[in-house]
Amino acid sequence: MPYTYSIVDAEASSKLQLQHFLEDYGDFTCIDEARDSHSGLNSIIKYLPDIVFINLNDRAHEYFHMVTELYQYMKELPIFIAVSKSKDYAYDAIKYNFFDYWLLPFNEFDIRKTVRRLQKQIPLEEASPTLCLKSYNDYQYLNTDDILFLKADNNTTDFHMKDGSVISAYKTLKTFETQLPKNFIRVHQSYILNRNYVSRINFGKSMCTLKTGKKQLPFSRSYRPNIDELKKILSRNSISSSR
Repeated sequence: MPYTYSIVDAEASSKLQLQHFLEDYGDFTCIDEARDSHSGLNSIIKYLPDIVFINLNDRAHEYFHMVTELYQYMKELPIFIAVSKSKDYAYDAIKYNFFDYWLLPFNEFDIRKTVRRLQKQIPLEEASPTLCLKSYNDYQYLNTDDILFLKADNNTTDFHMKDGSVISAYKTLKTFETQLPKNFIRVHQSYILNRNYVSRINFGKSMCTLKTGKKQLPFSRSYRPNIDELKKILSRNSISSSR
């Protein structure tokens, strides 16, 4: 599973630059963005990211207070990495156990060093083949190998299983996107599919056909890169025959 991260930053340009740099490593997935300490606190408690990048700018003390407040709500805090235009708050960041401190503008070498240190000290865990769906005191365990695809339904997600059953969870599709093994691919705003069950990709109709039940799922233009990658993966172990 990739490292999940959120960004707390009032500046749109630095947010985009950071995401651009992290895309090169492939092991990082952005799950939320916030503009200030209040929305940042809510975001961290809601999405439980592995890493939080904070642009301290002129609100550094608010953000340090936010980190302290998180201890009231979380047993384990995420990894914090500070971003700033100056070194003024570097000492405070150390006191608050920040993992690293980056100066703006972003330096590719500094980012690479932090990423490698992070991968060495906190290696990624393999995604669990079992997914737990929790609702109040009800715990339901799904074998991910038995999931054909996931479909968004407003603020709930429907799991379509190999045996034909449909199981609903009261969370958004985005929540599960980062929790599933690598063989699950987002192909549409409303669909995530298990590539192990794909039997056909029709680029003309923008449809994927599944082996089980011959179910057809649409894919959208915004997720075309995922479909192109899926085609490469499926083609590796297949014999090509053009007609």
